[in-house]
Amino acid sequence: MNQAPQAIGNSWSKQQLRLNWPDGAVQLIGHVQLRLQCPCSQCRALRLGGSEPKVAADVRLLEVHPQGYGLQLVFSDGHQRGIYPWEYLARMVD
Repeated sequence: MNQAPQAIGNSWSKQQLRLNWPDGAVQLIGHVQLRLQCPCSQCRALRLGGSEPKVAADVRLLEVHPQGYGLQLVFSDGHQRGIYPWEYLARMVD
């Protein structure tokens, strides 16, 4: 899916990002899962090496910045390097 969602929401209480896709699908992705699956080169290198980023269970998504082809996400642990393309987000399973 290369199209942007029709609506994007971030719930602190549920710790989820909500994406409403043009086909009517609603996707909920947890903040921790988003942080674990960061597509930046540093996090990707960790996963390719058989590791994964160290992510606290209470990490929160603080800011959501649309970038045309995806979202730049800012997390409570200071991480903000990754831009999550729409297709990447659409395939993500929580």
